[in-house]
Amino acid sequence: MSATIPLIDKTMVGQHGARPGAMGFLTDTTLCIGCKACEVACKQWNQLPMDNFGFTGHSYDNTGDLAAATWRHVVFVEQISDSTGQRATAMAPFQSNWLMMSDVCKHCVNAGCLEACPTGAIIRTEFDTVVIQQDICNGCGYCIPACPYGVPELSATDHQAHKCTLCYDRLDSGLEPACAKACPTDSIQFGPVTALMEHAQTRVADLQSRGVDSAYIYGDRAIGGTGGIDGNNAFFILTAEPEVYNLPAYPELPQDKVGRAFLTTFGAALALGVAAVVALRG
Repeated sequence: MSATIPLIDKTMVGQHGARPGAMGFLTDTTLCIGCKACEVACKQWNQLPMDNFGFTGHSYDNTGDLAAATWRHVVFVEQISDSTGQRATAMAPFQSNWLMMSDVCKHCVNAGCLEACPTGAIIRTEFDTVVIQQDICNGCGYCIPACPYGVPELSATDHQAHKCTLCYDRLDSGLEPACAKACPTDSIQFGPVTALMEHAQTRVADLQSRGVDSAYIYGDRAIGGTGGIDGNNAFFILTAEPEVYNLPAYPELPQDKVGRAFLTTFGAALALGVAAVVALRG
């Protein structure tokens, strides 16, 4: 099925606000085989409880989404089209194509969750990753609506917010995160963000030269790292629209919207006041 790359400012492609020494993930969806080794390794290393393995109605996706106990989530998307690439109908032959992506916290350059946390529980580490300190989190939940990607979640067990730590304890010991270590196809790659972004640009150019015209980077200043976020330290190579993978194309920091809403409300109130004064004088 053909894909349409979102309209973008091409000068922002590959641009990223990564700080010196920032470490992160590049997840290349063209290499993902949906084996879920990353999910298993993440749960095993971080001692996260198992998910409900009941019928979900979402194909092979039994975890559903990122959650308090699911810090890596493999997305399964089945696309069905006819021989021309259009959506199949009962009267036309069809072909099936699978898209797979291992989703994770984006560890934003400017993180909405960190800015919203009132207790200082959410910090930026020396690796420029974003981590929730469980001994400080009070379960207020302010970080949840502040995340443009819907990543953090409150646990029903301890009522605190949880998400990927990018295996901070492993990084602190000179080891790569468990998910990247376990990935058998190198779909998940770990390293300095600047080096990963350069590799992503080279990989996208190579894919496009092979006929995969829809390949692009999600998580730079052009797509996925927009709206004041200034880029993701965990970014992706995609071949379909972001919404297909349940990702927002142009996310914004909610805090920025509050400022605009305040100015709009203030302007409306001011206009109403002026109108009232004019009416009284008339």
